[in-house]
Amino acid sequence: MSEPRRTVPLRSTCGRPHACPPAMQLRILEQIALFSGLSGDELASIRSRMESLAWSAGDALFSAGEPAEHVYLLAAGQAKAFRTTATGQRTSLDFFGPGDVLGGLTWAGRSGYTETAVALVTTCALRIDAGAFREVMLAHPSVALGVLDVVSDRLALARSAEQEQASATVTERVAGGLLRLAHTFGVPGDVPGATLIQLPLTRADLAAMAGTSAESVSRVMSRLRRDGLIDSGRRWTAVLDPAGLLAAK
Repeated sequence: MSEPRRTVPLRSTCGRPHACPPAMQLRILEQIALFSGLSGDELASIRSRMESLAWSAGDALFSAGEPAEHVYLLAAGQAKAFRTTATGQRTSLDFFGPGDVLGGLTWAGRSGYTETAVALVTTCALRIDAGAFREVMLAHPSVALGVLDVVSDRLALARSAEQEQASATVTERVAGGLLRLAHTFGVPGDVPGATLIQLPLTRADLAAMAGTSAESVSRVMSRLRRDGLIDSGRRWTAVLDPAGLLAAK
């Protein structure tokens, strides 16, 4: 028999309870790849162990070093997760959208979150206690295998980024980051062949992705814009020429 679920008081920055009808929660779970193949009754059982929360732009879902007590399944909005060096520089930046899972997935030998996750826009998520999520994985091996795939993919992406930062130029790193974001978050732009990245990217975000300074990113972005490869505004970035951006040096 499982232990009674603990009630963890919410911090003021951790989000606020969000009214989300059970039917809507089920539709959210149905759209998350981890739970594909599960029956309606199985999804309903998992849903009963979750709570709905919402955050405003700039609010932290969780912070590095805090006890890794929850797993978050994004239902709407966008978030970014990052690590911070001893000097305060952000690194290992990643972005998440609806259907993504983040939080206490590293249950083996780690008691705290290794990253800080911040909402980029108004964001809603389903949250489940990490212990309850482990029970879900034990009951449904397909979910456990899906989590293993998620963790493996993120480790591979992190290693790829490290290798890129060690060997590629700043321009190549910025261009590569923009192309990855366009692939994941892009939608067709107004210009034929253009892709609009629907993320409120800052120069600091791009600098963290590329492993460089915000000043260097500004210079690279200005040159890419002059060359007609990208365009950008206050809260948007468009890739106008993917092939040209891929070849940028």
